[in-house]
Amino acid sequence: MTTALTRRHLLTTALATGVAVPLAGTGRGWAAPAPARLTLPPPTGPHRVGTVSLHLVDRSRPDPFAGLGHHRELMAGVWYPATRDARRHRAAPWMPAAPMRALLVSAGFDADAAAAPLTAGREGAPVLRPPGRLPVVVFSHGAGGHRSETTIVVQELASHGYVVVTVDHTCDAFSEFPDGRLTVPVDDLPFTPWDSSRDIRFVLDRIEDLAAGRNPDAERRPLPAGLGAALDPRRIGMFGWSKGATATALVMNQDRRVRAGFSLDGPMQSQPPVTDLDRPFMLMTADFTRAAEPSVEQFWSHLHGWRLNVHADGAVHGAYCDHQWLVPQLARIIGMSDEDLAGWVGTLDPARAVRIQQAYPLAFFDLHLRHRGHLLNGPNPAFPEARFVP
Repeated sequence: MTTALTRRHLLTTALATGVAVPLAGTGRGWAAPAPARLTLPPPTGPHRVGTVSLHLVDRSRPDPFAGLGHHRELMAGVWYPATRDARRHRAAPWMPAAPMRALLVSAGFDADAAAAPLTAGREGAPVLRPPGRLPVVVFSHGAGGHRSETTIVVQELASHGYVVVTVDHTCDAFSEFPDGRLTVPVDDLPFTPWDSSRDIRFVLDRIEDLAAGRNPDAERRPLPAGLGAALDPRRIGMFGWSKGATATALVMNQDRRVRAGFSLDGPMQSQPPVTDLDRPFMLMTADFTRAAEPSVEQFWSHLHGWRLNVHADGAVHGAYCDHQWLVPQLARIIGMSDEDLAGWVGTLDPARAVRIQQAYPLAFFDLHLRHRGHLLNGPNPAFPEARFVP
């Protein structure tokens, strides 16, 4: 599946265009300024956030994109509520330096034009001991993207007591392995939502390993204290942005371990297509509405369990990922016109978009994995942009 508006196009162009700041002179007494560091909004939950990266190798599956003799390798991130002393640990960057540089270079701009934001996640911080195990949510990114693209949503969920597992789909993502190997999207490879779904099903097995006390990291790097005991493999949800949303539906077609699915403007295009689902599924639509995209309307007709379609007025495709928050910062750096900025972020105010990103995925997983909450009962005056589509 391909779409005209891919994650790689959105974020690489936005970052590269927005932060190409002229360097200072190079004569004696002058030095290039440090790259501007972008920022992310903090999560709203009561818990501090920890994170750890995992290198996962599927030795049962040859990698169809890496050539003979190579098994499928993935990088994943695990985000979780952390103890109060988490601040003693280093703040995790939104993206490691090498993939960030590649992201910029891929669009033809200086590799050192910008520094990645720092997240709320603290690397390797001990896991907060909950009274019971915590529900798990898995994330799949869009075409040519990376696992960091919805960090606002991810750290929000973790701050409210979820364990969130994010996945880089190798050869369709900007990523880096522990030995320093850098991988970038390969545009001429036919990487489909079905390939993403195969990666996710492998990751679901590794979640079960973690919950059983096993360490699935290929190098057996130490895990944060208390991580395995915190995961509840019987309460797993999944969400995705763009192509990752389509992969979410495909995973649910194949694997009943995922109890609820959430789409952030997914086109729902795949061959073979998604079939009937009897578990909860929610659509947050922007460009790929049921009226504009027949595949989304067809998918809607295959939802036979709890279902909901919410549309944020003024939203464009990137309104439900970090792009909506980052690009306006870049626009201020370069003096982008209001008209050009609107082409990137639509008319939905970025601060309002962040509140929608923080509130609606959390409300969905609270309802279906924790059986609580009421935001999804109908329109809410706190979110006048969010229109319930019958």
